[in-house]
Amino acid sequence: MAVSRALRRLLRIRNLEEEQSHLALESALGEFNRLENALTTAVERELRGRRLVEASALSGQLSDRLAGIEETRSAGRHALMLEPRIKAGEDEVMARRQEFLLKRVARRQAETLIQKTEARDAVEVDRHMQQTLDDWYNSRLHGERAEAEPPAPKGQ
Repeated sequence: MAVSRALRRLLRIRNLEEEQSHLALESALGEFNRLENALTTAVERELRGRRLVEASALSGQLSDRLAGIEETRSAGRHALMLEPRIKAGEDEVMARRQEFLLKRVARRQAETLIQKTEARDAVEVDRHMQQTLDDWYNSRLHGERAEAEPPAPKGQ
């Protein structure tokens, strides 16, 4: 039994689904990394604001102190706003990864089914070839015996 066109078509579809799922995972990972980088930037801004406040305390510059306080507060709010989005992004990455793995398993199952069918077909072809060779050998062997035996007398 040859591998059906429908089975090959199913494998192509599974490959496409896996590829799309992989692209969605990469996209979700990219967004997640972007959010994490934004959080890192906000934390760095908050640290710079604190340093500005410390420096202004030594120099006595009120404007630097106010700017540092505002920078610290703004960065803290930004970080606070990013945390739930990062959590949602992490959940999205996990869901996309799970979906990708399921699509990969489905593709591999289709591949395995095709490979088993092809292997079974190869065994069947080998068996048929061996049977053909056996038949040829037997017919040749019986043909030589028939020529070597004297014909049976007629009328007995």
